[in-house]
Amino acid sequence: MWEQLEKPYLILAPMEGVTDLVFRQVIEKAGRPDVFFTEFTNVSSFASDKGRINALERLEISPVDKPIVAQIWGENPDHFATTASALEDLGFDGLDINMGCPDKHVNKAGGGAAMIKTPELAAECIKRAKESTNLPVSVKTRLGFTYVEEYQDWLRFLLKQDLAALTVHLRTKKEMSKVPAHFELIPEIVKLKNEIAPHTKLNINGDIKDKAHAKRLSAENPKVDGFMIGRGVFENPYCFTDHTPTPGELQKLFLYHLDLFDEKSRLPFETLKHFFKVYFHGLPGSAELRSRLMAATTTDELRDTLAQEIVAASYPAC
Repeated sequence: MWEQLEKPYLILAPMEGVTDLVFRQVIEKAGRPDVFFTEFTNVSSFASDKGRINALERLEISPVDKPIVAQIWGENPDHFATTASALEDLGFDGLDINMGCPDKHVNKAGGGAAMIKTPELAAECIKRAKESTNLPVSVKTRLGFTYVEEYQDWLRFLLKQDLAALTVHLRTKKEMSKVPAHFELIPEIVKLKNEIAPHTKLNINGDIKDKAHAKRLSAENPKVDGFMIGRGVFENPYCFTDHTPTPGELQKLFLYHLDLFDEKSRLPFETLKHFFKVYFHGLPGSAELRSRLMAATTTDELRDTLAQEIVAASYPAC
């Protein structure tokens, strides 16, 4: 899959509670990336009878998602093998191991960014996954756990694992998203990659706003293969295109989101409230509108709120 992409390609980042089946189809309608990633799926849940149903729900995909990569996390090599062996039959085009998530619960369980502190275990998890599937295996990680300088040893270690692709979020686990991404390190990371694993695709993540931003970064760093956009979709769901949406287009996309949510979502209604800022921000009255939307308890109430005259005046219909 990675070899077939024309660089610089764009990727929708995996985001917990965001990049599920429904929201991926919303982004598809607005303007698709070159590659979709799923939410995080825990390999130990997938490997257990009790947790597999939930895991399979997380891994549900639609034809419009293609190509799509399943992102998985955990710390048990046997469970990585079990999960990896099933993903091809589920329709995935690749699998990605999360070794960068800063969530404290994930880290306490030994997964995500905690893997940076256990490189031997990380290597074993990668090895077992690769042995158990024909899919390309990639890793998404951060510069380090505590210090930026850790990237020199950590990325060097990962690049020696014969990965199909490596995505680097340009911050440490400790930095979370509290500091600007370290774009200045891209040339050094490219040099490291080319010295150790020139065949591995290199993707950059962190503070990339949209397609135009990715193009500028690509012009400055032509050896980078792809750019991954995460929080940029909250500023503009059309971020994978050159299009600037009108308020009416955003309103229409929100209604499409609601229809898909009613039809397909496994998530509770409250999770929809995370998306209000995607569709209604930066215009006069947007804060008041979001406040009114927050009071809703059903998708029909959301539709009713949008249909009211005051909303129609602020956000004219398409």
